Amino acid sequence: MRFAMRLAVLAILLGCSVTFASEVKYSRAVVESCKGCQLNQLPEIRKFIFEDLPHYENVEYKHIQGEPPELVLYDRYDEEVERLKLAKLTRDECNELLVSKGFKRSSSAAKDEM
Repeated sequence: MRFAMRLAVLAILLGCSVTFASEVKYSRAVVESCKGCQLNQLPEIRKFIFEDLPHYENVEYKHIQGEPPELVLYDRYDEEVERLKLAKLTRDECNELLVSKGFKRSSSAAKDEM
């Protein structure tokens, strides 16, 4: 604990910021999945990908044949930080997951919902 405190003080003195592992911020996300057979059996995930996902900032869909749906999170250096399976989640849980990871719906999507 003392070392971390000293490191933080040093960073402040040097005008830097210290980011600890628990404070990882994601710069972008990609949902990887096939378009067909796997998603046809997961209607909630299919709706999330094709109806909700386009309304999020810095989140995109990537078609990969035969792959189950996964959320891949990247840091500001464009390095993969986390990979989460989506198949067992509901549409609402997928949306909550994106929001919990810091992703926001675009302002045009918010207006459309009103």
